[in-house]
Amino acid sequence: MTQEQSTARLQLTLGTGAFALCFAVFGSLSAMMPILNRQMHLTAVQTSIAVALPVLLGSIGRIPLGMLTDRFGGRIVFSAVMILSLLPAFLMGGVHDFRQLLIYGFLIGIGLASFSVGVGFVSGWYTAERQGFALGVYGAGNIGQSLAAFGAPVLATAYGFRWGFWTFGLLLAVWLAIFAVAARNAPQRGKTKSFAETLRPLGDRRSWVLSIYYFLTFGGFVAMAVYLPIFLTEMFHLTPENAGLRTAGFVVLATLMRPVGGILADKVGGRNILMWVFPATGLMAALMAVPRMPTFTVGALGMAAAIGLGNGAVFKLVPEFFPQSVGSVTGLVGAAGGLGGFFPPLVLGFVKQKTGTFFPGFLLLSAFCLLCLLLLASQQKSQPAMVTVE
Repeated sequence: MTQEQSTARLQLTLGTGAFALCFAVFGSLSAMMPILNRQMHLTAVQTSIAVALPVLLGSIGRIPLGMLTDRFGGRIVFSAVMILSLLPAFLMGGVHDFRQLLIYGFLIGIGLASFSVGVGFVSGWYTAERQGFALGVYGAGNIGQSLAAFGAPVLATAYGFRWGFWTFGLLLAVWLAIFAVAARNAPQRGKTKSFAETLRPLGDRRSWVLSIYYFLTFGGFVAMAVYLPIFLTEMFHLTPENAGLRTAGFVVLATLMRPVGGILADKVGGRNILMWVFPATGLMAALMAVPRMPTFTVGALGMAAAIGLGNGAVFKLVPEFFPQSVGSVTGLVGAAGGLGGFFPPLVLGFVKQKTGTFFPGFLLLSAFCLLCLLLLASQQKSQPAMVTVE
């Protein structure tokens, strides 16, 4: 292994760990929501707002963070994001009312926004032929959500409510110290861009099409990860610990499939993977609409596998189409993915309050999968070979 390869692996490890722990801080809120629900006696709509609000900051924040990464490098930007994630992680340990829950919860969304920083930070260390692998591994930092989904309720039960949040804040603080010492930006390729040059790729139609795809794949992942504990406790009357364990299983499976999606995309192309992902996701959503635990479980696990593959495939296409603007385009595409996790909880809360059940929401998701498949098919007919020009 050459010195450059060794350095690249170290930076990939540092970036993946930082993302995982930022994501764990973000995920601790949804993991603790069944407990907060009982303590504060929240309505279905209040619960939906509380879990969706952090996703809003985590979505919109990806755009400026991606642009800042393109201009200043991921080392300083990622360090700043980790520092900003620490404050709400410790504030949430003392939350007392719904107003505080909304304020602290909104701020904790910065952990979700960290994704676009790491993509720009990691991709510069790898050639185009290896970026599907590298970004797939980096995206496996989603495992942080699983750590929180399983760990937060267990820690809260064993050591007290606040430790459901504080534990992940302490782990992030340790990783921040390691990152600050060992992280390095990839060698600069070309001159530093002006602000206008950084913005230019966001006007390209391809960046918006990728955003729609990620709205479904990553948005579906976020929405399911934050809402599964609520589904399982309210629909099937599981305990928070049991619901957290099942949610962790969903997150782990989706996370493990993400690098697989990236590796397969390196071999056969990201669009070919998505041609299978979209119909599979739609079918799994339809299974989840059947109000029985066996079909719901099969649908949830099948969806985890499908959207995990899809996440890896979409982010193979970003550096392929925009090799000089990975951070900026990642910010836009990542923001769309985050918004895909913001709206479904609100819709589901409204549907639950009006109909008494969550299940019609899954049929809406299935319909959106069909729309994405039609868009992808029309793209392949009209643009059989996309040429990257910047």
